[in-house]
Amino acid sequence: MNSISDNIKTVRETIAKAATLSGRCADDITLVAASKTKPAELVREAVRAGIAAIGENRVQEMTEKRGLGAYDGADLHFIGHLQTNKVNKLVGVCDLIETVSSKKLVEMIGTRAVSLEITQNVLIEVNIGKEPQKSGVLPEHLDELLAFTAQTKGINVLGLMAIPPFFENSERNCYYFDMMYNLFVDIRTKKYDNVSVRLLSMGMSDTYEDAIRSGANMVRVGSAIFGAR
Repeated sequence: MNSISDNIKTVRETIAKAATLSGRCADDITLVAASKTKPAELVREAVRAGIAAIGENRVQEMTEKRGLGAYDGADLHFIGHLQTNKVNKLVGVCDLIETVSSKKLVEMIGTRAVSLEITQNVLIEVNIGKEPQKSGVLPEHLDELLAFTAQTKGINVLGLMAIPPFFENSERNCYYFDMMYNLFVDIRTKKYDNVSVRLLSMGMSDTYEDAIRSGANMVRVGSAIFGAR
């Protein structure tokens, strides 16, 4: 069985190849290690091996591992479904909340951030596949949400995030990744206060190579680093 360090090296090599194919270099891509269900000691091992950002899906698990110093030396991202009753536990704790998808969440994050006298960095999650079982703003409502966010104090949008439908076929995966990239490029041409769209987070262990080739500059990789859950 490969060590976490070996797995990270392999993932970074794959990222470098995919980045080259898209006319970029490996340094243009942020690797977020998704550590859902993995214990604090494995997270610390990943950080020691050079991981600069850790992603967590569950607030309770994140809180427990943070108390054990699991994320020391790395940025902390929240990448799971964001519930309104969990907002206060994330604002000011996470360096980046990747799954903001509604005006209500924007409002709550902004209110909490203002009370803490900080600005919270977020990504807007887009339901690019329009799947009813998934969260995320629909593409046709993204402009409206960004316009609302622009008027909300305490929050700063750094980009977009998506969990597209998964297919075994690379070409079908890239169809949705390409749609997200086109949306990303379109939003970057527009001017909103509190919005500086520069991050496009998409692609996981089975699809991050395709996502990078389609334009992603942030990928969330779990099992390819930590092993199967």
